[in-house]
Amino acid sequence: MERLGVGFVGAGFITNTYHLNAWMGVRHADINAVCARHEATASVTAGLCRKFRIGEPRVYTDVREMVRDPEVDAIWITVPNFARISVMEAITEEVMQGRAELVGVACEKPLARNVKEAREMVELVKKAGLLHGYLENHVFAPAIVKGKDILWRRGALSTGRPYLARCGEEHGGPHTAWYWDGMKQGGGALFDMLSHGLESARFLLTAPEEPRSLKPRTVSAEMASLKWTRPDYVQRLKEMTKGEIDLSKAPVEDFARANISYETPDGTLVMAESWTSWSFTGPGFRMNIELLGPEYYMQINTLNPELYVFFSREVKGKPGQEILEKQAADQGLMPVVSDDSSTYGFRDENRHMVESFLDGKMPRETWEDGAFVVELLMACYMAAEKNKKLRFPPKGLEEFVPKVARGTWRPRSAAEAPSE
Repeated sequence: MERLGVGFVGAGFITNTYHLNAWMGVRHADINAVCARHEATASVTAGLCRKFRIGEPRVYTDVREMVRDPEVDAIWITVPNFARISVMEAITEEVMQGRAELVGVACEKPLARNVKEAREMVELVKKAGLLHGYLENHVFAPAIVKGKDILWRRGALSTGRPYLARCGEEHGGPHTAWYWDGMKQGGGALFDMLSHGLESARFLLTAPEEPRSLKPRTVSAEMASLKWTRPDYVQRLKEMTKGEIDLSKAPVEDFARANISYETPDGTLVMAESWTSWSFTGPGFRMNIELLGPEYYMQINTLNPELYVFFSREVKGKPGQEILEKQAADQGLMPVVSDDSSTYGFRDENRHMVESFLDGKMPRETWEDGAFVVELLMACYMAAEKNKKLRFPPKGLEEFVPKVARGTWRPRSAAEAPSE
């Protein structure tokens, strides 16, 4: 196989804003099909593919029909979290019944809403006998990959392995209503975005020659709703989502942080500190990464770019996001991320998945990695709910569903402490 024919199941923000832009830097692959619940939605994505000259995709509203398309060799799953199990069940059945011939399937983060669903996703893809890639874009971000290479090749070689990774990601809140629905999404800001920080930290703390070698020992976490359950913001979110979301009745967290201790193969203790927020009042989306070792240090902050622009009060125009994801201002001095699909890792992520599938080998991020991240996320929720440090894996992890995802979480619990 010289070129990979790809079908996208999902035609929303993550596909249209990031994957399609990133695909202009992907070689040896074409987007040959797009599937969405509504034909008009899929048609918009198909039109963008033609505009960017990255494919002439056929439009589908039935996953099974798309999988049977002879021009589709691999599937990219980018539908909302609550729809991923049903999509993968359909793909697996078509492959096992001999009605579809696929090489592999890639799934956007997070793999599933809880441990039970994540393990089911892994079982399904193995049953279908497909290669599988976990689309965690941050570990493919050029700055993270380059920084790791330099520090491990020079700093760690001379003075010892790194011992602390700090990874944060924050913005002012999601675009789409289902992200704010704990049951549909699987949680709130912790589940939506801490997945990036947890896997980035593990990637940075793991030596290049010892993949997946870190063993989690303890997990501690806390979460809160600092902004979006205040009455005026509850009302604002109602208006934004046309009444679909009411956080006064079913609140979700808009801030979270976690600490995970790992043991390395030689018995050394290392730490990962991650935080995330939907309550960040700044220019827009910020990714902040640090890695510390005995005699070295690195820092990445996407709000310290090479480009800034300034608009005075006299500059008028319709608010957009041409400057920065989750752009929060249209005047003043503003940082510009000139190619966010590259900066955030989507380009190199998609290149890697395509090349892996063409070569018939597993990508470096698989669904087993995705399931492990979900285990860490659920352990974080469990630790936050119990307000205590837990040994990993804690008992009951497989059946655990966070209170946020069950609609029973109380934001005031963030200010409570265990009884003496």
